[in-house]
Amino acid sequence: MGSIKVGWASRNISTDRPVNLPGQFYMRPSKGVKDPIYANALVLDDGEDIVTFLSLDMVVIRHGLLDDIRSEVSYRSPDFPIEKIIVNATHTHCGPSISDEALTMNKDELSKLGVELASSDEYRNFLIKRCVDAILESYNNREEGGIAYGYGYAVVGHSRRVVYFDDISKRGGSVDGYAIDGHAKMYGNANDDRFSHYEAGADHFINLLYTFDKNDKLTGAIINVPAPSQNSEHEYMLTADFWHDAREIIRGTHGDIHILPQCAAAGDLAPRILHYKQAQDRRFKLKYGELAVEDAARRDIAERISKAFDEVFSWARKDIKTDVSVVHEVETVHLTKRRISQTELEFAQKSLKDLENTETIIDSDSPVDIIASISKFRAQKNRFKRIIDRFNEQDNEPKLPMELHVVKVGEVAFATNRFELYMDYMHRIQARSPFMQTFIVQLAGVSGDDGGTYLATERGADNKGYSACMFCNLVSPEGGQELVDETVKMLRKIANK
Repeated sequence: MGSIKVGWASRNISTDRPVNLPGQFYMRPSKGVKDPIYANALVLDDGEDIVTFLSLDMVVIRHGLLDDIRSEVSYRSPDFPIEKIIVNATHTHCGPSISDEALTMNKDELSKLGVELASSDEYRNFLIKRCVDAILESYNNREEGGIAYGYGYAVVGHSRRVVYFDDISKRGGSVDGYAIDGHAKMYGNANDDRFSHYEAGADHFINLLYTFDKNDKLTGAIINVPAPSQNSEHEYMLTADFWHDAREIIRGTHGDIHILPQCAAAGDLAPRILHYKQAQDRRFKLKYGELAVEDAARRDIAERISKAFDEVFSWARKDIKTDVSVVHEVETVHLTKRRISQTELEFAQKSLKDLENTETIIDSDSPVDIIASISKFRAQKNRFKRIIDRFNEQDNEPKLPMELHVVKVGEVAFATNRFELYMDYMHRIQARSPFMQTFIVQLAGVSGDDGGTYLATERGADNKGYSACMFCNLVSPEGGQELVDETVKMLRKIANK
């Protein structure tokens, strides 16, 4: 073990070509770029082991994207340790689609409405090339340097699951192809006489790992925040959401450094408040003038992230470490799936049959509205179809395989998962971890076709609602605890290596 080597690179992965923006249940043809989205790569190498982090301003890593990136890296650089590449999504809801198979309307249907979309495969090829360019450049750029780390506080995420005293499915709550509400509702109305509480608290920690060159000059940082970047989630333009604002503010102080965002466990968290809305509106109006509410929220969040960045940097830089070991282990763990009951199957079968005998109701002449209505209706049917398929397969495939990475970087560690992971699981891992700080990285790509999906806790599954019902959870709370135990086991294994 000698001095750690650090390499950085970034690529703009925006496109002016019209593409579908996934992240909602309806298709959104893009109308340009609100602000640029990026692929950011960091290589840490101690001469014996290595990790390559790649962060993408996208909603999720799906459709074999990780495998394709690794394959292209291997083609262009055969000796590169491709199994040590970790790719995560920031979960902006305004990144491009990477698979035509995910579209619920075909190009002929869209063309009749006067809407032309670039092929998702066209963007995918562009994206893969840019990602591989960033990975190889960061690898080739690595030079002796150092790291520093610490944590601070930045209020970003809040619980987005509102719990009521009664079962709201019995008074008009959703029981359809999108969600099955119970005592909880995602983004529920808190101004309700039967509002009880938010299901979870929040996590205001911000974990930071700074990198330096051999002259102790700051070159970049990993910023790990337990909140998805989804303030601008209904936009029809590409945007990195609050990460764009955060990059601008931080670079305004520290120069053109690299910034690699990671979303920590935040399946039940979101960067928006569900009560105190009038007070928030007043705050934003007085602070930012006529800026739109979600743009103001982005700016407000970015300012808090940047202040935490500066506060931690002021003292973490006193302990720059150059003699740092890197240990990177990768294993496939098998997690117990969430089973579909006979009652749920029968509900899905009846609901699908009813939908197949129903026509889409369209009360607008706008192509955008027509596309939204048709694609949302088809998405609803597809969700019931998937429930039926899962029931038929669950006895043969009771476990979900998942590629799990744990990485030791001196006294801190990183642990990945493919899910929108509920916050409690992160705390269970961090509390038992042998490391000084443990960065949880959710929505990390896995080998294979899929990624994403929520992983709810026991109390979430009991309360139901979007993100904690049969449509949203491939893995059960039992499987969630298996993920915790396997992660802790691997962290303990690498702690003394």
